[in-house]
Amino acid sequence: MALIQTPNIPDPDGFYQELIDSQRDLDEAQAAMMNAKLVLLLANHVGEREVLREAMAAARPKARR
Repeated sequence: MALIQTPNIPDPDGFYQELIDSQRDLDEAQAAMMNAKLVLLLANHVGEREVLREAMAAARPKARR
């Protein structure tokens, strides 16, 4: 399975709002911990190492030139 990078979430704006709302009232450290847990939960759900490797490469900032 290849990494899907085209829009694939029904109501993406609604999902984004839920994501933002889920961190409301958290301090910076708590929000960072929540993000780390969320990444690990979703990675476990995906389960395919090559897809996860592709996602990490796509998410990583590009080097400055």
